[in-house]
Amino acid sequence: MTARLGVREIVRNFNILENYEYVEIEDKKSHALKGLFVSAALLEEVKAFIDAKLAAEKQRKLDALMPFVGMVHGAFDTLDTQAIKAIKQEKYRD
Repeated sequence: MTARLGVREIVRNFNILENYEYVEIEDKKSHALKGLFVSAALLEEVKAFIDAKLAAEKQRKLDALMPFVGMVHGAFDTLDTQAIKAIKQEKYRD
């Protein structure tokens, strides 16, 4: 069971959270979502989902940086700029 509660409601009666699987916490004035409370029963699943999402985002950022790694590790120290450009064009022509 789910619910959308205000911060004051939760502070006044913290035991109300025991009745729900997750609770959306909102600001009652602006109706803006402030957070999410997840019950202990769903905790491991939610943590696994968030960890997987963060790992995918990190991998995406690393994949964007990988073309520049050769430059950082000195793979092109002995080559001139024309040779480097030719290698890159050949590699990324597809």
